Order: sequence, then C-alpha cells, then structure tokens
Amino acid sequence: MYNRLITNIKPMGFNWPTIDPFLFCVHHLDNYPAGNDQLGPAASLAGRNLGQDFTTKDGWRMYHGEIIPGFPAHPHRGFETVTVVLNGFVDHSDSHGAAGRYGNGDVQWMTAGAGLQHAEMFPLLHKDKDNPLELFQIWLNLPQRKKFCDPHYAMLWAEDIPVYSEKDENGRSIEITVIAGRIGNVTAPDPAPDSWAADSKNEVGIWLIKLENSAKWAVPPASPEVNRTLYFYRGSDLNVAGIALNLYNAVELLADQPVILENGSDDAYLLLLQGQPINEPVAQHGPFVMNTTEEIHQAFADYRTTQFGGWPWPGYDNVHPRDKGRFAKYADGRQEMR
Repeated sequence: MYNRLITNIKPMGFNWPTIDPFLFCVHHLDNYPAGNDQLGPAASLAGRNLGQDFTTKDGWRMYHGEIIPGFPAHPHRGFETVTVVLNGFVDHSDSHGAAGRYGNGDVQWMTAGAGLQHAEMFPLLHKDKDNPLELFQIWLNLPQRKKFCDPHYAMLWAEDIPVYSEKDENGRSIEITVIAGRIGNVTAPDPAPDSWAADSKNEVGIWLIKLENSAKWAVPPASPEVNRTLYFYRGSDLNVAGIALNLYNAVELLADQPVILENGSDDAYLLLLQGQPINEPVAQHGPFVMNTTEEIHQAFADYRTTQFGGWPWPGYDNVHPRDKGRFAKYADGRQEMR
C-alpha cells in the first residue's frame, strides 16, 4: 500500500517515466568489446539491424551507428539535453562547429534552443580491453520564451561537480553528486545560461545518490509544487518511506516532506530528478519539442531549409582521434583540455 509521501511507482523500461519540467530519460548500459581501428567494436556486426540497433545483443547495442556505436548527426529544437556519463566516453560534434570528448563522470549540458544538429558517438578507445559505457541522457524542457534562444553547451567536468556527503547515525556513508541544484551548502556548477535550471527559484535538481549498504538517509524537502522522481537503477533492496522499492523502478514523491530511504545489503545507486513544472502545453514530434503542432511543422520546415547551420564535419558519425583526450571546443572558438 502506498503512503501519503509516495504518489506513484512505475517500472523503468528503456525510456524512463519523467514529469514536467523533464521530458525524457534513458539509461544506456552497454558492455562494449575492444575497439578496432575505426573506434567501432572489434566484433562481428552480423545479425544486427544497423541504423536501428536497439536490441541488447552480446551485452551491447549500436543504436543508430553503423560503424561506431551512437547517434550520428540529428536535429533538435526547443529543449535541452543533459548527458551524464558515468563510465566510458562520448564524442560530440555539432552544426555550429562545437565539439568535445567527455566521460568518466563528466556532464554535457546542451541547449538546442532555436535549432542545431549534433552527433553523439561512443568511441571505443581501448583496443586491448573492453570499453564499457554507462550514461544517462535527460531531456529538460525550455519554457516558451526560451524556445528560440541561441544554441549553447556547457561542459561540467567531473573534477568540478561537487559531492555532498554525510554519515548516518550508524556511520554508514551517503554520497550525492550534485549535477544541478543544491543540498545544504553544496551547490552544483552553473548550467547552460538559458536553462530552466539557471533560475534557482525553479528548484531543478539532478542528483546521483549512492547509499552504502544498510545506510539510512532523509531526502530533504523542497517546495510543495516541485515534481520529484527517484530512480533506483542499481542495488538489491531499498525502502522508500517504508515501502519496498524493486530494482529498476521509479517512485514519484511529494516534495515538501523529508522522505526516508533505508538501504539493504548492497550499495544502492539512485538518480533523482526534480523541478518546478513549466506548466505549458507540450507538442513533441521526434527531435522537436514546442508548444503547438504548428510550431512543430515550422521546425521541420526550417530544418529542411537551413539544416540548422549545415554539417561541417567529414562524416555524420564524426569521432575525434583516439589519443585526443577529454576536451571541449565551443562555437566561439574557446577550447578546454582535461
């Protein structure tokens, strides 16, 4: 039986259930083999539906990639993507000339705004060992007044993302990686400037929560209007406000009360998404998220006409040299190396 702190519990498939201001969340977990000279898998691709390979075969998928796993150039308008890479690497290229390689705890916060194309490829950098990949991609809506803002991306490097930590009454550890929002005196790095998360009044939170086995922690309260969802993606047994939550389930919580999490015998890993709702109509078709159907039709027409700046890279599945390392190159020419 549900108690008053829990409003819904849902199993998580490939696409996870989200609530306004979020649109979409997916957990990519692929145990890629060693890479070949093209940064693709050094394994047979026979039997795969290349270009549409979303079936977990041998523990991994090619997605829309035909040589290298990932998502070759595709357009977006009207929302943001927040890509949280826990393990492995992503190569970014876009129609405004920006590029990057990020992973192993890095986060890319990209505002599509008025429109851009980008490629998100998963280069298999290691030729002598496996290339496991784990990431979340989260879609965060933009309010109507920001739908046509300039495209932009911010790189939140792992070294710059703060971790909130405490011990419970029995000395068990709780660690929260604060990608967006704040916990106590720990505040996340700035998101992209036109984001719904850029205004602290919107209380957007993206937290990665790790509970040591047998740990107990109270999720701190937020404003009553905040939508809050907790995703249990790794562990064995967890109680949320006294209710047993099965692995790979999502629970929607009332936000204005502290909610007690009690972990079981294994370390538990959770993702929390929260925020004030935008409370505007949502019209979505594929890669475009607007407020009306007419705006969706216009997005397709604009893309056919302009290609959102074209594609300045040698291939639609563009990747960077194997030895490039972590970097970000922005549309204004600025570069960062890690």
